[in-house]
Amino acid sequence: MIYKVYYQESIKEVPVREKTKSLYLTGESERDVRSKLADRGYNIEYVQPVKGAYLQYEQQNEDYKVLEI
Repeated sequence: MIYKVYYQESIKEVPVREKTKSLYLTGESERDVRSKLADRGYNIEYVQPVKGAYLQYEQQNEDYKVLEI
């Protein structure tokens, strides 16, 4: 399944909407996605599964790239 991860670059940063970034990652569960990103030092705000019509919408975005970790 594909997940969209909202995060801050540094674990020390306070979550601020204007600085929030996102990435797409494949994983079996939210826990799996979080464990794959654990060594990167991100402050993960939210992990959201992306499927169906929402996935089709996101795939139209030019920034849509799924990371393979």
